[in-house]
Amino acid sequence: MDRPLDRKNIRNFCIIAHIDHGKSTLADRLIELTGAMRSGDICNQVLDSMELERERGITIKAKAIRLDYRGADGGAYQLNLIDTPGHVDFSYEVSRTLAACDGAVLVIDATQGIQAQTLANVYFAMEHNLEIIPVINKIDLPSSETGQVLDEIENVLGYDREDVLLLSAKTGQGVPDLLKEIVRRIPPPAGDPGRPLRALIFDSHYDSYKGVVAYLRLIDGHIVRGDRLRLMRQEIEMEALEVGYFAPDQCPVAELIAGDVGYIATGLKNVRECRVGDTVTWAHKGAGEPLAGYQPAKPMVFAGIYPTQADDYHQLREAIDKLSLNDASLSSEPESSPILGHGFRCGFLGLLHLDIVCERLEREFGLSLVVTVPGVSFAITTTGGEQKTIVNPSEFPAPGEIASIEEPWVKISVITPSKFIGPLMELVKEYEGSYRHTEYLGQSTTGGEMGQRVRLEYEMPLRSMLTTFYDQLKSRSRGYASLDHEFTGYREARLVKLDVLVNDVVVDAFSRIIPPEKAHEVGRAMVDKLKEVIPRQLFKVPIQAAVGSRVVARADIAAKRKDVLAKCYGGDITRKRKLLEKQKEGKKKMKSIGRVEVPKEAFMDVLKLG
Repeated sequence: MDRPLDRKNIRNFCIIAHIDHGKSTLADRLIELTGAMRSGDICNQVLDSMELERERGITIKAKAIRLDYRGADGGAYQLNLIDTPGHVDFSYEVSRTLAACDGAVLVIDATQGIQAQTLANVYFAMEHNLEIIPVINKIDLPSSETGQVLDEIENVLGYDREDVLLLSAKTGQGVPDLLKEIVRRIPPPAGDPGRPLRALIFDSHYDSYKGVVAYLRLIDGHIVRGDRLRLMRQEIEMEALEVGYFAPDQCPVAELIAGDVGYIATGLKNVRECRVGDTVTWAHKGAGEPLAGYQPAKPMVFAGIYPTQADDYHQLREAIDKLSLNDASLSSEPESSPILGHGFRCGFLGLLHLDIVCERLEREFGLSLVVTVPGVSFAITTTGGEQKTIVNPSEFPAPGEIASIEEPWVKISVITPSKFIGPLMELVKEYEGSYRHTEYLGQSTTGGEMGQRVRLEYEMPLRSMLTTFYDQLKSRSRGYASLDHEFTGYREARLVKLDVLVNDVVVDAFSRIIPPEKAHEVGRAMVDKLKEVIPRQLFKVPIQAAVGSRVVARADIAAKRKDVLAKCYGGDITRKRKLLEKQKEGKKKMKSIGRVEVPKEAFMDVLKLG
């Protein structure tokens, strides 16, 4: 069926969950049960089209699909499912996806219970006044603790046990009941097809033939192929070259009306012109006010990306340009380093976004890359009253020129079994965290291996989270703790730049912005690690960590030694001295012109240092 006769039979919903709780698998079962794809055509994680998404079991890009469903009452229903990213890095995209829906299916793992991002996503959904259907997934596993998870949902989220559905997305058990509840509980879309067009963009991608393809939820009005349209926030006009919906491939139709979820091919050449959260309206006699909630993409983490071979610079530039076509939140600008050569300083939404972009560059474009230590942006006021935003440590002013520094802070939420409270509180304190409060997530009536669970809330500098914090969190909680964070603003800080010099040359890729009291500890760890991984040269190589002109740590890589006296059997001592002096002069000259090759592994190892 192309369209239900009555708009009351449309349901727009999404699936929200913590990472790896079975969101994409549940989407597969819904697609299979509604007949949107033949069973022979369905592969695991249908909506996760990227190879990287399937490998890692995460959703990186939002996807949409129209499902046709015959209800228990015999009515024909159109279910528009939008699959959301699950990671905190993509929280803005999740919020725009939720704004495009009228309801949400909240998936909670029966073996793990409520996690940090479960709570964050529930709060997002509540802010958008969505009808939430809580479900417990993976009830077929021997390690499932359904009774305890039901207790948590009742105590923490406030839902009655009778309203929670139990299912297994893998086997399909309980999924038909979920389809009935989606039709029964989630309201039909509001909005008026007769009013001026207002449509929310919740994602987009670049097509080499159609230009930017924008994914839309129509709130009011309608779109017909050939309509002249306007992006209200960007003030850009375009034409609807094609209009359609996803099933899951693009299916062109004559028009989309209020309540529909679909796409338009815009012909625009840059995905940055068609940003998530913008409002589409008619170019003539369009809406007066855009939809609320739009924010421009704001990078939070910055890192330098360099090719290991200097000849690959132009290939890297082309690769970043192509990747930017489908990722509007990736920003880049050229930079150069005396050690690493030419590369790019890139801005990312978070560490996962950084990791995914680098892996895609290496995998899809065949590049070998060096990635510098990730950092954040600092707001600096100089002694002359000038205000600067610094994202590259090499641009950090000298200590005497700085009047004040401000850095970004985040509020973190850690959910963990109570037995790990001590080690985790100690960890957050080590990473400059400031305690806020502790909340016990209800007392379990069934016991179980998960035990009593606790939510710890702290505030800490974003800078402190960018190296090994997450790995340490998982290590000290044996994998049971989960983490969510939220940007809270900038605060004044006392910081210095720690430089690393290899053979008296500053390697800006190793520079870090840290509190002065940690300079010796971090400097010592870095020079010791570099001494291990940089191969020996024919001359002695000093490695120093310095704050300004003050060296806080040093290690020397001993020179390779060639036995120049091997051919001297006895004879005059002056002959031997002459040979040794000649070797000494040669090494001195070599050092003055010698360039130490820093292997790629050195950057990776320093990146892993806490």
